[in-house]
Amino acid sequence: MKFKHIILLCTFLLSVSCKKLLEQEPKNSTYLEKYWKSTQDCESALAGNYALLRNALAFKYSYYMYGDAVAKNYFVIDYNGDGLEGIQNGDYTFTYNVKDLGNWTRYFKVITMSNTILAKLPQVPDASLEKDVPNAQQYKNRVLGQALFIRAFTYFTMTRIWGDVPLVTEFYENPLEAPELPRSPKADVMQQIEKDCHDAISLLNWGYADNPSGAAVTANKGSVYALLAHLYLWRGTTLNAANGGANDMKDINSADTTINTLIANGGYALTDTSNYYKTFIGKSTESIFELNMSEDQLEGSDDGIGMQFLRGDQYIKYYGDHARMAVRPEYFSRHYLKGQDVNDTLDVRYQKGFDYRDDNRPLCRKYSNVVYRNPGLKLSPYMSNNMIIFRFADIKLLQAEIAIYKQDYGKALDIINLFRTRNNTQPLTMPAPDVLMYDYILERGKEMYLEGHLFFDLIRTKTYTYIVDWLTEQRYAQEGFYWPVDPRLFRGNKFLTQTRFWVGKI
Repeated sequence: MKFKHIILLCTFLLSVSCKKLLEQEPKNSTYLEKYWKSTQDCESALAGNYALLRNALAFKYSYYMYGDAVAKNYFVIDYNGDGLEGIQNGDYTFTYNVKDLGNWTRYFKVITMSNTILAKLPQVPDASLEKDVPNAQQYKNRVLGQALFIRAFTYFTMTRIWGDVPLVTEFYENPLEAPELPRSPKADVMQQIEKDCHDAISLLNWGYADNPSGAAVTANKGSVYALLAHLYLWRGTTLNAANGGANDMKDINSADTTINTLIANGGYALTDTSNYYKTFIGKSTESIFELNMSEDQLEGSDDGIGMQFLRGDQYIKYYGDHARMAVRPEYFSRHYLKGQDVNDTLDVRYQKGFDYRDDNRPLCRKYSNVVYRNPGLKLSPYMSNNMIIFRFADIKLLQAEIAIYKQDYGKALDIINLFRTRNNTQPLTMPAPDVLMYDYILERGKEMYLEGHLFFDLIRTKTYTYIVDWLTEQRYAQEGFYWPVDPRLFRGNKFLTQTRFWVGKI
């Protein structure tokens, strides 16, 4: 996905976006009439869809701010003027945070692009495509299935952040005629995500025989099943947060069935721990879906989340010894115990995932595959680690969580101990059920550190009280884990309302 695709997509995106939601201007429609004529056009549109998604998640490290940073006992952010440190105390009202992290515009650009592909691709004559592909319908299915996945994943990301969000599934030829939309109930949004997933599953294949170069960095059936499993678990554990928080076992059972299908058909495997770092470079045996950020295609990042943790000396030449972000020492004392009967500090993830472990500012080196664009002088460092969204370890651990919900404690303990033993840590003996859930969330915290999942894990399992001191049970019951909406979005849309918890606070 070259940067030129982003330029191309941004050009014609202006002609199709919903102005009321995205504040974009219409453009002459003749561009669209000339555009959808070939496989090259379709590939450019799809590449642009992925690029917009990557840009949305990478913006101000937002994927990790929403998913990790707000659970402040995992890492610390030093102040540098943009207010990110405020979110670690549950205060999302800092001006920069509201304008940047409270604004969903960048996600609606992704959705608009998906809606455009879903509307325009079926109209492309098969004869135009069969100049380049043997079967036009199979080709269309592959592109349409990916557009559905991207839309579903984007809405899943949004509903975990804001709860209720406007639901837009139509393509508007003239954005000035697009309606002003209110926020749809999160139950309706999740129903649409589920539908998009099932539709995508019917169009996509397992594996990448029809698209080898797109392995892991484009969606296939496995990617959709992983998303669907997460959707079922999120819906089944959070939809009733304001009404006592009771879990919905129907959704949890659906997650179980979905994961079983994924494991049986996906062909994924846990990466050998000797190749620990390769998992986070990308395209490992664990990779289910990730976004390409490889310097092989000059798509690395010079300001990504990994580089916020790295120091100078052996990591990045000319960097100082005080990175902006650092692992909290409390994270180690909670997750990697060291005592007479246990020594979790021998864990592969502790040894390989972190450095300066005895310092007051340890660093995370999961994402430390730094490439210099001027290698001779070691100038212009770029991080060449893909953005990992779903991987096999995540899915295997979710099986343990499901087993706890289903009171199959033996199965849950076996999975937890699988991860402990493969990473050179002593297995656990059977604890009480509530302690087992805590042991599970610690295992997630070790395995999924800085992968955008941990805060959502705490919400889903209701173990947030152990880690996130600002999220009280009262605030949870008020759904105070959702983000406020940037008030600027209310201009021009009289139907939008503020997130319930934040009414009167922002």
